[in-house]
Amino acid sequence: MSRRRRIRLILILSVCIIVLAAVIASAPRKRSPMGFATAEADLLKIEAAGAGYVISIAGQPWTEVAFPSLAGREPDRVLISRLDGGTARVSATWTVARETAQDELAAAFRWRLKPELWWAPHLAPEPGFVVAQHVFRSPALITAREGASLAVIPDLDLVGRLERNPWFLDYDAPAGQARLGMTLTDVPIHVLYKKKPGQTFGPGEVEIAFFVLASLDAGPSADPWRRVADFLWRRWGRPLWDAGEPIQAPLERYVERTYAWAFGTWGPSVWQEFELGGRKVGAPQFIVNISQSPNSPEPWFQREFLSIWNQAWFSSLRSAAGLYRHGRRTGNEADLRRARLAKELALAAPQTDGLFPSVIRTDNIKVEAGGKKVDRPKGWETAYWTNSDRRPEEHGVTAEYIHILDASWTALQMIRWHRELEPDPRLPAYAESYAAALMKLQDSEGFFPGWVHPKTKTAGTVMNKTPETSPSATFLLELAALTGRKDYRAAGLKAVDAVLREIVPAGRWEDFETYWSCCGWGLETRLGRKVERNAIYKQNTLSMFWTAEALLQAWRATGRADYLAWGRRTLDELSMAQQVWQPPFIHVPALGGFGVMNADGEWNDSRETLFAELFLDYYRAVGDPVYFERGIAALRSGFVMMYAPENPKVKAMWEKVYPWFGPADYGFTMENYGHGGRTSAAGEGMGVFTIYDWGNGAAAEAAGRIIDHYGQVYVDRARGQAFGLDMVEVKPEAKGGWTLVDKTGAGRRVRVVFDKGEPRDVDLTIPALVK
Repeated sequence: MSRRRRIRLILILSVCIIVLAAVIASAPRKRSPMGFATAEADLLKIEAAGAGYVISIAGQPWTEVAFPSLAGREPDRVLISRLDGGTARVSATWTVARETAQDELAAAFRWRLKPELWWAPHLAPEPGFVVAQHVFRSPALITAREGASLAVIPDLDLVGRLERNPWFLDYDAPAGQARLGMTLTDVPIHVLYKKKPGQTFGPGEVEIAFFVLASLDAGPSADPWRRVADFLWRRWGRPLWDAGEPIQAPLERYVERTYAWAFGTWGPSVWQEFELGGRKVGAPQFIVNISQSPNSPEPWFQREFLSIWNQAWFSSLRSAAGLYRHGRRTGNEADLRRARLAKELALAAPQTDGLFPSVIRTDNIKVEAGGKKVDRPKGWETAYWTNSDRRPEEHGVTAEYIHILDASWTALQMIRWHRELEPDPRLPAYAESYAAALMKLQDSEGFFPGWVHPKTKTAGTVMNKTPETSPSATFLLELAALTGRKDYRAAGLKAVDAVLREIVPAGRWEDFETYWSCCGWGLETRLGRKVERNAIYKQNTLSMFWTAEALLQAWRATGRADYLAWGRRTLDELSMAQQVWQPPFIHVPALGGFGVMNADGEWNDSRETLFAELFLDYYRAVGDPVYFERGIAALRSGFVMMYAPENPKVKAMWEKVYPWFGPADYGFTMENYGHGGRTSAAGEGMGVFTIYDWGNGAAAEAAGRIIDHYGQVYVDRARGQAFGLDMVEVKPEAKGGWTLVDKTGAGRRVRVVFDKGEPRDVDLTIPALVK
């Protein structure tokens, strides 16, 4: 090589080195909350140390992990696979030559520093109690400190694969310890899990594997959930979403099943129509059960009592809004008539200085039927107004007390009806009468009380500073937008600020359902207090939803970025209760559904359709497509539990439990699955009743509302994204626009909604291009 060529080569290499150094120097770096800059590539490290491994974030050792022996042997291999600068997969594998008894096999974690936040999907309140795999909807153990967070996520490709080796998670925050692995469990308390002996392994290979995620997110609204929720959705949720889960039929078919059931085959039991004070009213009754099926071999009985509710759970007016949308869309006058009768019933609730009750009911009597004594209701002529029985009676809150949450939720439905369906001046007038009473009840901090006596205006002694304030804030902010009243806006924002100050950072997601529904654990000792062993409150997802909705409304009213940031953080925390995978032990489609709280066992709970549109609204605010996908999965999951030929797997499960079910029962929908904390392929976990306003009727309402707002296809031109909501494939085209294909093959006309501009109907007899 000539001297000139050597000099030229040296110059080229020198330039390359300089450029490479510049690239390395400009690599994304975050300021570590612990005081130094960290390149993304260096964020997470896992290194061997003694008998285990040390996990570090930004050079700071966080936790140690050690693997156990099985059949007296250490793991045959431990593999650490780095996925990116903040994510790694860790696995330990044993080969077992013969069946071996061992009650527990678990990786043991010990924290070297003291986290400020602990989070897991369920409570393990005392030694011996654990988080069983049944509640692994979006499983993770998350710890956070000074804006840095570390998450341990079980590899869901392994969880439940070996039926006799179910997985578990356990965490002891004061001791700074946790365990992840396999053990058998019992359900001694509804619903908490306790380890039990008797587990065996082998012969064959046994593997424990988990992902470790590290992230830095400094600032007041630091979000330890976002990266974890995003990882879970992208790794397990999105492949199921892309495959069309959780249902394989268009929404309208399920909506039609719902109304044919409620007003047709089960109509004599479900639909109630009567005179009330000279006014014709009507609505589906609160609850019906399998004995009321036209096919039931047993005499029918009344579960609970004949009643109609306008309450935060069971909202007759909300369901009626869905029926109205359906009647308007299809030209069905009978649907419109029934919907208006339900509106009349809501307006018939008597106001006392603005406050009003939530339930109208009758009492039961015992009658002889089929050789049995069964409960049957008295007629509507004996009806009386009262309030929800999900209340703290042990604290002196009687049936007279108005649950402010219920009243605010109903008043909110009234103004939404007036704004979106048909103007009716009685609705905002009723709502404003209530708002005047509500604002007098707001305390100096901004909170609204839980329960109030309508005559004395005295608040109950508990639940007066809780996230139940959030729906009142949303109501006042929406009423302010409708009327232009600044006092409503000021009271609403004051309420949002109170919740943001006292509730959200601490994760104090306590509401009526947390203690006064089916799971009373902790009522006497944990109300308003964290569970010491887990450093977390007993938490309910309704509170998270209400608060995320209120924060979004506050952002819309003010434009303040901090409201949106905190709202997004709250929505990400709520996302950790959403089901992102299809476990082998869940025998119905799972994607998109929600659990209830960190001390209960439900999958596919009906709140999923209540939550669905909020995710779409946050997509519209921030542009993250994962939110849109989650929202549509939640909406579609609301029809999974329906007995119908469109759900062949679920239909077969229903017929295992009730072999006499038939076409007259199509549309019957249980409000959840696996409520008791156990399931089986034989049908355990399927349930016995339908609550129209917290089941098929609520799901049908959400479908109608979301199709009105977002269409069956939503096109976001500004962001270059489009989504199929209802069995429509959306294909981006290189030259611009999207091709729409009807996945049903029926050649439907579908509603397409755009981020800007008028919606339009598009004929999909053949694929169509939209721009």
